[in-house]
Amino acid sequence: MTLVDTSVWISAFRWPNSEVARLLRELLDGREVALAAPVRVELLIGVSRTEQSRFRRVLAALPLFYPGASEWQTIDDWVDAASRVGEQFGFADLLIAAIASERDLALWSLDQDFERMARFGWVRLFQPKK
Repeated sequence: MTLVDTSVWISAFRWPNSEVARLLRELLDGREVALAAPVRVELLIGVSRTEQSRFRRVLAALPLFYPGASEWQTIDDWVDAASRVGEQFGFADLLIAAIASERDLALWSLDQDFERMARFGWVRLFQPKK
């Protein structure tokens, strides 16, 4: 199962004939896509009001993960570790990464901040099959 970040969804919507869009469709068809609650909210914010109802139904078919106490503790630990080496990460990215990490889900994002988190060993990034 792969937790798909907002950046991937946006890229797939903007460029429906791209490799990202093709791969996302493949994962969706294989029921391999999961959502973090913050990603769901970001996606709903970005879709037009007339499309929100339909889009909610589409997203409802995907497993949806919410943060719990363990994710908040993980974020606290990561913030401490990052600040010790002069790094910072955005709140939403930390929350998405903690949800993926605590559930041992691969994380697919086009956002370079997640690559930095992976270098710390905090997340496992999705690697497309060749």
